[in-house]
Amino acid sequence: MQVTATEDVAAPVDHVFAELTDFEAFERRALRRGIDVRRTFRTEMPQIGEGWDAKFTFRGKERTAKIKLELFEAPQDLHFTGASGGLETVTQIELVPLSPNRTRVNLVFKMQPTTLSARLLVQSFKLARSGINKKFKARVSEYARDIESKVPKSA
Repeated sequence: MQVTATEDVAAPVDHVFAELTDFEAFERRALRRGIDVRRTFRTEMPQIGEGWDAKFTFRGKERTAKIKLELFEAPQDLHFTGASGGLETVTQIELVPLSPNRTRVNLVFKMQPTTLSARLLVQSFKLARSGINKKFKARVSEYARDIESKVPKSA
């Protein structure tokens, strides 16, 4: 299953990329939502193949996930892979500068089940696809507005 979103952000591409790679902020957001996140890297920024381990509750069960950075090409591409149980994910973020102060964010999230239980989970997601797409796009739009609010005002 694949979910996509495209959002235009009123901010320079470098600012948008800096916000998308503020991994400490994402870690704090996850912790506030009850997700236990642990880095598997020691530096400020992960290297290719490094990432995070996460523990969270989903549908009443304790789950774990491993997320790895697969591609980091500033300021246009970020790719992550993840694995949780029998579900493998790929997240691709592409930034396209439309003008000096406007950036298009293309986000693609793919889920690939590798077990029968994961296949059943993805099937239930497919049945609820329109609602999931709507929520996904709303979250991406909300995050884009958040990025815009952090753009420094020029003198």
